[in-house]
Amino acid sequence: MTDIRQVTANYAVSPQMEPGQMAEAAARGFRLVINNRPDGEAPGQPTSLEMEQAVRAAGLDYVHIPVRGGPTPDQVEQQRAAVAAADGPVLAFCRSGTRSIVTWSIGQALAGAQTRDELLDQAAAAGYDLSSVLPG
Repeated sequence: MTDIRQVTANYAVSPQMEPGQMAEAAARGFRLVINNRPDGEAPGQPTSLEMEQAVRAAGLDYVHIPVRGGPTPDQVEQQRAAVAAADGPVLAFCRSGTRSIVTWSIGQALAGAQTRDELLDQAAAAGYDLSSVLPG
């Protein structure tokens, strides 16, 4: 499987996932897949529809929140709400995983769910530096 990086017990991020990896994602206990990648971003990338069909065939829930550049406040809230409503662990992906962890982290910070330092530590442990993204 691709490079899945566990951020918390219930949230993980990954670079681009493929439809054929969704059964394994289900076997690993994920219940919701969030696709943060816009369609058509790179040649050969699976479309949101292809990913949704594979995710649902694996028995998982699916949400598409395409983020270009930095997330908008609406995208942050959509991600936060989707994670909060999930029936178990969430796997979010984009091209590198960065948009997925940034969008989630901003939502956590704005909701007061975690401190900036906690979010920075979790991101660093997963291989991401969010020091320039999260407000000080």
